[in-house]
Amino acid sequence: MSTLDPGCPPTGELPFFVYGTLLPGEPNHDLFLRGRTSGERAAVLPWALLYDGPGYPYAIDGHGRVHGTLLTAAPGVYGELLGLLDHLEEYLGPGHPRNLYERVVREVELPGERQAEEGAPEDEPSVTRAWVYLAAAAVTRSLRTGGSVIAEGRWTTGRPPGGPGTP
Repeated sequence: MSTLDPGCPPTGELPFFVYGTLLPGEPNHDLFLRGRTSGERAAVLPWALLYDGPGYPYAIDGHGRVHGTLLTAAPGVYGELLGLLDHLEEYLGPGHPRNLYERVVREVELPGERQAEEGAPEDEPSVTRAWVYLAAAAVTRSLRTGGSVIAEGRWTTGRPPGGPGTP
């Protein structure tokens, strides 16, 4: 699993990996992202599991893959977008007891893109760092004991809401 040191803040403006209601075609995409992104492309979060929630999914660390979209903020709106997403995801700060999600830095894969490194295998995806909203600790505990895993790691609105537990 690729976790970057939380004590070392990332430099620059990281893209966002989304996997639920913020995906293109899902309800929160237009509400929160329209006019605020300059790029959107398919991506995969390795070493993660996706769980059904009450109308939205949760991702947690685990032995799986979560499919989603990598979003790049449009010029000049990064701070606004970060604030909107933190509010939507009920993220109040690192480790806050009322967090629904934790905003963490993870490496995500961009399928179909070769590594820029010379000699890398052609089918090797490129990897980039991104913000990801993972279920907060209390939610994760609940999901691990009684949640419903989405085996293929792809969430859609058409999936009926399951156990406890928006990106």
